[in-house]
Amino acid sequence: MALTDERTALARLAVVTLLAGAGAGLGGMGLALALHFIQHLAYGYSLDAVIGAESFLQGVSAASPLRRIVVLAFCGVVAGAGWWALYRWGRPLVGIRKSVQSPAQTMPLPETTIHALLQIGTVALGSPLGREVAPREIGAALAGWLSRRAGLSPDEARILIACGAGAGLAAVYNVPLAGALFVLEVLLGTFSLQALLPAIATSGIAALVAWIGLGDEVQYPVMPFEISPSLVVWSVLAGPLLGLAAHGFKRVSAVMAERAPRDWRLLPWNLAVFASIGLLAIGFPQLLGNGKGPLQLSLANDLSLGFAGGLLLLRVLVTLAALRAGAKGGLLTPGMTIGALLATVLGCLWTIAWPGVPPGAFALIGASAFLAASMNMPLTAIVLILEFTRVGQDFLFPLIFAVSGSIAADRLCAMTFRATSREPAAVPTGSRP
Repeated sequence: MALTDERTALARLAVVTLLAGAGAGLGGMGLALALHFIQHLAYGYSLDAVIGAESFLQGVSAASPLRRIVVLAFCGVVAGAGWWALYRWGRPLVGIRKSVQSPAQTMPLPETTIHALLQIGTVALGSPLGREVAPREIGAALAGWLSRRAGLSPDEARILIACGAGAGLAAVYNVPLAGALFVLEVLLGTFSLQALLPAIATSGIAALVAWIGLGDEVQYPVMPFEISPSLVVWSVLAGPLLGLAAHGFKRVSAVMAERAPRDWRLLPWNLAVFASIGLLAIGFPQLLGNGKGPLQLSLANDLSLGFAGGLLLLRVLVTLAALRAGAKGGLLTPGMTIGALLATVLGCLWTIAWPGVPPGAFALIGASAFLAASMNMPLTAIVLILEFTRVGQDFLFPLIFAVSGSIAADRLCAMTFRATSREPAAVPTGSRP
């Protein structure tokens, strides 16, 4: 009898794992197709194909300046009114981490779906935030619902919710290994066999399902980069600098998100911020969207030192401004973009003394190192870059060197801040202790 019950429980877990992976794949595919459709409609390019050869950056660059301003102003209205209405009349949202820590805190499906659609819609219209949180939330919410329906134990539900989130990431970016690693390294903090098997299964299934509508495409095709002593030495030296920058960005972005309004002020804040981004986009269309365009330019050696530096400052500014206004979205692609632009600047300066390395190689390493420190996921960041670009395995050496230095600098900054914040306030001279 006990053996039968165990088999039944195992079969139930297997079915939920299969359905969670398939559901996350369909959800990620649907959100990605919706993103492309809105982009094409808003900026009037490639209207005959949802998935076309023309990139978002090409589409917004070809759009008139007036159209960019109007679309971004409309984006501000959608963001402000949409999230205000969701906070005002919807049930409280539950984040992925909270649901993973305590499966009893369920992610409400209707509100989570609306939240995800708002993220996808605003990113498609030009918000500088990332699109990866939306499919993760859909995957996690669906996995939680399936776990409750199947009567899984709290520990099993916890793992499946995390797996649903990783599967959503795997589906939308075609990164099954990184999706599984994200579950293990970031959400669960364990590489146990109990978590490893469903993580790999759900992410693999989700990526395969998403191929139906998105295809087996490489997100960031790059030219073959050769490993050189100059690049290796640069990666060792630049890693800590990228980690310091990532730590600062992480702290400031968290403060901006905490100070964002959650009431009627969302509308004027978002309208003002996104209209301003639209004005900036007259001269810098690369600022629109989650950052994929400028990241591609960095990897393709298409940015000069001066333009990369200017774009870096503006990119950080608009990302922080969007968070302060109360817009929601991820920081994965924005973080990679900021890291790539910063590395391009550092790399161009480096080649003055030691030439021979293309800027795209610096950008690739910088994107990984900045992402690793800004999101506290060194292993996932390395694998993500490999799956994003399918660069040669030899490139692992400078990637690992830079990521190691970046993580070390980030952890050192965090330890220093905690130690400083715990120190008692200094007693003024002449007063009693």
